[in-house]
Amino acid sequence: MQTGMYTETERCVRAVQSKDARFDGWFFTAVLTTRIYCRPSCPVVPPKPENMTFYPSAAACQQAGFRACKRCRPDTSPGSPEWNQRADLVARAMRLIADGVVDREGVPGLAARLGYSTRQIERQLLAELGAGPLALARAQRAQTARILIETTALPMADVAFAAGFSAIRTFNDTVREVFALSPSDLRARVPRRATATTSPTPSAGPGRRARAAGPGTPGVLNLRLPFRAPLNPDNLFGHLAATAVPGVEEWRDGAYRRTLRLPYGHGVVALTPRPDHIACRLMLSDLRDLTVAISRCRRLLDLDADPVAIDDQLRTDPLLAPLVDKAPGRRVPRTVDEAEFAVRAVLGQQVSTAAARTHAGRLVAAHGEPVDDPEGGLTHLFPSPEALAALDPASLAMPRTRRTTFTTLVGQLADGTLRLGVECDWTETRARLLSLPGFGPWTVDVIAMRALGDADAFLPTDLGIRRAAQELGLPSTPAALTARAAAWQPWRAYAVQYLWATDSHPINFLPV
Repeated sequence: MQTGMYTETERCVRAVQSKDARFDGWFFTAVLTTRIYCRPSCPVVPPKPENMTFYPSAAACQQAGFRACKRCRPDTSPGSPEWNQRADLVARAMRLIADGVVDREGVPGLAARLGYSTRQIERQLLAELGAGPLALARAQRAQTARILIETTALPMADVAFAAGFSAIRTFNDTVREVFALSPSDLRARVPRRATATTSPTPSAGPGRRARAAGPGTPGVLNLRLPFRAPLNPDNLFGHLAATAVPGVEEWRDGAYRRTLRLPYGHGVVALTPRPDHIACRLMLSDLRDLTVAISRCRRLLDLDADPVAIDDQLRTDPLLAPLVDKAPGRRVPRTVDEAEFAVRAVLGQQVSTAAARTHAGRLVAAHGEPVDDPEGGLTHLFPSPEALAALDPASLAMPRTRRTTFTTLVGQLADGTLRLGVECDWTETRARLLSLPGFGPWTVDVIAMRALGDADAFLPTDLGIRRAAQELGLPSTPAALTARAAAWQPWRAYAVQYLWATDSHPINFLPV
């Protein structure tokens, strides 16, 4: 797979005719005779090649006047892996749009975060995706609206404002245009038993948008998060559960649960691995955070990865191939909050997993914001950088040098000197991290892998990696192992997961 695949007509036609779900999200098929657009794996009989045209995004299809197929629901396909493996301007813009920045701050806010003019952003997005930031955000709002319409009993006015629409009329017009059904008709197609319940909320209207879900009555949503198969949940959920910070994260009843700090409020999510999807139960204090919450959960679980492309590349190494064949589809466990992960990486320097959890748990109890969790044992949001920057360094139970590392990190995160959000430039951020006291290659690379999302981050100095390399017959010195790993690019972060999995550490096993 590669950037611009939608321009290669013959490859796209073969993908549609094969109905291979691996291609979902890479491009969309628009049918000229019916004026609908589909995902490549649509179950209907493929149209004649001369009646197909291809687009790189759902937004581009919608701008060209096509509506979403009612059978394959292309708006619910996994996102393109391009935006996770790349760090260029378009990829960073797409990650920000998925995080709801255009809805909250407009195109000028998007441009300001990226350090470019609005004209430059629009030109590059149009060139690669066939749609500008407003159209891409509109397509995302339509998808969020559909989720709320089909999975909740909320009044349509509440759905409109929770999805990010500024007016009921715009909401109605967009849903009709994209799905060829009115919002009421879209809800009527869903079996009654499939509609989730939500807490009663006041009717939304101008001046009342912030009350899509009132305080103390969070909306509860049950969703299905799609992914490209295969997905091996063992190391993914095992890592998250084994390193869970008390009060913020827990493993309960077969689900990984954690609290979320969101733009309009907070949330609690429960994520359960299923054979063909991830079951996602969200409790939100404000339903306007739905799009952001879904985006962050997908990012946490690396659900937009292309496991076939990754595993095929790693199999080219005869010493890695048996590991891949044994348990294909490993993902990189990431994070819902980049600043939180950076703090936890410092707390975990040169200590055991249990000690790192203890240190983090103490910070949470002392400085985290309390939240209510009626379904489990979660008690707090992880402390913000601002809260941590205000604490007394003498209260930290750690060596003086690590205390300096900690206070420098949270100080720069709090004042904006260091930014770790989805918009950051990976190369520039690595350099900034390396300039901080106490930050060596291991800390920087683990942050790059799990917080920044760099699919090619590598940890040649990690003790577990060196031990696995030695057992497999790979070079075990950092320099020699790095040279051997050049053949694994651009997927070295996934090779790390396969190498770690050779150990009996709890991070590699799905909790019982």
